[in-house]
Amino acid sequence: MEVDFANGLSLIKIGECNGEVMIDVKNSSPSTPNATENGFHNNEKREEEEECNQPSIPYRESWLLRLFECKLFDMSMAITYLFKSKEPGVLSYIGNRMFSFDSHDVDFYLPQIVNLYINWSDVAEALQTYLMARCRESPQFSLQLVWLLTSFCNDNRKKSLAVKLKHMILSEELKLKLPPMHNRVNIKKSHHRSYSDATGCLQVLPGTSAANLLNPSKTLGDLSSGHAFDNGCVCFKGYSGICNDLRGEKITCHCGAPRLTVEYEFIKHLISIGTRLQTVPSKDVKSQRLMAELSMLNLNLPARVWLPIHSFKHMIVRVPPGAAVLLNSKDKAPYLVYMEAVEVFGDINSIPIPTKLSNTLRQTRSEENLLNFSHRSSSGNINLCPPVDDDADCWTPEDDEISSQYKCGKNVNRDRDTISQLSQDSSAGEAVFVAAGDIRRRLTESVNAPKTNFALDPEDPSAAVLKEPWEEKVLRIRESSPYGHLPEWRLIAAIVKCGDDLRQEMMAYQFLVLLQKIWEQEGVPLWVRPYKILVTSSDTGIIEPILNTVSVHQVKKNSKMSLLEYFLKEFGATISEAFLTAQRNFVQSCAAYSVVSYLLQVKDRHNGNILLDSEGHIIHIDFGFILSTSPKNLGFENSPFKLTLEFVEVMGGIGSDMFEYFKILILQGLIAARKHHERLLTLVEILQTNSQLPCFKTGPSTIKALRERFHMNLTEEQLQLLVNGMVDDSLHSLTTRLYDGFQYLTNGIL
Repeated sequence: MEVDFANGLSLIKIGECNGEVMIDVKNSSPSTPNATENGFHNNEKREEEEECNQPSIPYRESWLLRLFECKLFDMSMAITYLFKSKEPGVLSYIGNRMFSFDSHDVDFYLPQIVNLYINWSDVAEALQTYLMARCRESPQFSLQLVWLLTSFCNDNRKKSLAVKLKHMILSEELKLKLPPMHNRVNIKKSHHRSYSDATGCLQVLPGTSAANLLNPSKTLGDLSSGHAFDNGCVCFKGYSGICNDLRGEKITCHCGAPRLTVEYEFIKHLISIGTRLQTVPSKDVKSQRLMAELSMLNLNLPARVWLPIHSFKHMIVRVPPGAAVLLNSKDKAPYLVYMEAVEVFGDINSIPIPTKLSNTLRQTRSEENLLNFSHRSSSGNINLCPPVDDDADCWTPEDDEISSQYKCGKNVNRDRDTISQLSQDSSAGEAVFVAAGDIRRRLTESVNAPKTNFALDPEDPSAAVLKEPWEEKVLRIRESSPYGHLPEWRLIAAIVKCGDDLRQEMMAYQFLVLLQKIWEQEGVPLWVRPYKILVTSSDTGIIEPILNTVSVHQVKKNSKMSLLEYFLKEFGATISEAFLTAQRNFVQSCAAYSVVSYLLQVKDRHNGNILLDSEGHIIHIDFGFILSTSPKNLGFENSPFKLTLEFVEVMGGIGSDMFEYFKILILQGLIAARKHHERLLTLVEILQTNSQLPCFKTGPSTIKALRERFHMNLTEEQLQLLVNGMVDDSLHSLTTRLYDGFQYLTNGIL
């Protein structure tokens, strides 16, 4: 097989070795009659023809083959060739070459791979073998691929390879073929967990047979069963599994239980909670509903489920409902949830599920009553907020302990909540009935409130929760957890969002990670904090929360201080080492996000979208408006990046050494970025192909404008003048001040 390139080179397939395609390149430029001008080329061609007449040498080096086989050829170059080359031989070779790359490097470009797979059939054929092989090896990769295919693929294209691949993965067709096992588990002789041992609180609902509770096809996804995340695997319950567990030997699942469905259902339930919360009118009722939903979810844990945004392998054992909190959003209901997990080593399907534990028997009964108190509506949905006839059943020994702590030594917050305020405002002598569940909630919030200097704000309850140091939060939750004694116990967190397209956030995350690597490679001391994004559909997803941070809006609202005054309070005097370190961190991060904001044209930069961590770094979040989009498509924010007088005060003021250092860092960051601009452009350009994302609404001009912002035609001296001008324009931008004022008037953001 021979294919011709436009530059006169021909790609030749010269054989296969160990399943890999070997290729070579020859010069196929036509000879000209002018021997004096082309004599050298003709001689070279004759030499090549003589070599071609000889037996082919499998590993004969060529320029293209040298590139593909050299150590510098990485996944970023491979994705560029997949995008720009249309030669079947090149695509096939790169598809095989991807097996030699580290899986983490390939996974980073998975959104681009999926978009190429969907839109180009020749690329899809070249990648098919690799994707199927990875799906057989890794359930985590399989689900990531399914969610991205769901997000990018148009389901109307029934015959596309992408839709077929998605159905193959979800139907569990792509599994590792396990070797035959002599002592295979005898399912008929294996014992099942008893109901109480299986869930600690399982109760058979009317009309539900006992057989259905152990049949994954009947109970999978049914939260009221207590087995919503049980895939029916019995390999750990048979005689062989018990013996191997006692001997400490690895147990491999041979019963054919599904690997992916359980995790798929778990993430689907987390998303559905956020969707249902959007229909609840008030924040107080939303918070109660969130706690009830997570309590119902807890009935089905522990299980072989995990949070994909965290890189270490783990198994979730419990969700503390009281630790979850709604985030500040006007229209939607994103929520922050904390989960208790145990770190696992190896395949999660080869590890037994920890035994379900409860603090007390009475608490077990209280959880058990969730099944009594829940009832189904005519539509079949479970209502988690029915009327309770007997509030005594909601009370547990933990409540007595909380009450005693509350009376004996805890500082009581004098601010009254809504219920107590209504009770006191009632007429004297009139008996006021307060439900035991409300009392328990109020006492729990008072005793277990995060120890921070931020007051609990009913309009923004996340401020106090996020301000609490992570180490203190971990210690507090672990002490009250029945699983806290486990040596591999971990606390993890996630933000669940519904109604927002997070694919732009995912692209911004990739852009930040790549810039971070470039700056580290070039020795530029700029600091960014990318956060992981899991896209589950075109309007839902999960975000990694950034620990030990609080928004600039929350700082100003709760501390009633300017940013400089807050720094002085947190880090000490301006001459102290702690303050100088925090100031340097602030400058390095502010300069980094200024470069990012300029290149990606990030909009909606109010103080609620700018975080401040415990070390003085600022962190930009919410990249929903980038490139060619802006809130309401008004294009109101026209400054290169957000830079306010408050930011400059923290740096030491205009003309200070740190302010000049800030401008130098921006210059160095731009110089390093434009040195590797093709890698950054390819990252964005691939996702633009046949994309419906709002940031690409202007078409090819979006990429053209991005390319121009690297200013490849300017010298470093000219670029320095440009940076100085951008800093002045941003600092004195009228639109920045007007947009901050607009956010204050409409959303109360300071």
